[in-house]
Amino acid sequence: MYRALTRDIEVSVEPYYLEEQSDPDDGRYVWGYRVAITNHSDRSVRLVNRYWHITDQNGQVDEVTGPGVVGEQPHLQPGDTYEYSSGCPLDTPSGVMFGHYQMETEEGDLFEVAIPAFSLDAPGMLRVLN
Repeated sequence: MYRALTRDIEVSVEPYYLEEQSDPDDGRYVWGYRVAITNHSDRSVRLVNRYWHITDQNGQVDEVTGPGVVGEQPHLQPGDTYEYSSGCPLDTPSGVMFGHYQMETEEGDLFEVAIPAFSLDAPGMLRVLN
C-alpha cells in the first residue's frame, strides 16, 4: 500500500497485476489499482480533476488528465472515504505511476492533493537497484 497526505487529504493506492488481461508474448502488461481518498480535514471538498504521470521501464512517459475519476467528481465530507478501482496497460513488464488530484473547497478554492508514486511490476520481475 502506498500513501500520501496533503492538506489532511489522504490518498492510498494498492496496485495489482492483471494476469488474465496481460499477454507478455505480445508485449501487453495490465495492472489494476485501488484508490482510497480520505478527508481527514474539517472541510468538505470535491475532486474536480485528475493528473497521472505514467513511465514504463523504457522511460516512455504517458500523461493522463481529465475531469474527476471513473466518471465521477465525488464530494467528501469531513471523515468520508471515497474508493474506486481503475487500470493501466503498459508495453513493458514494469513501470511507475504518480500524479495528483485537483480538489475544490465549498468556497471555490482549488488545491492539489498528491497521489503517491507506486510501482507496477509483473510477477517474477527481477528488480535491480543501483
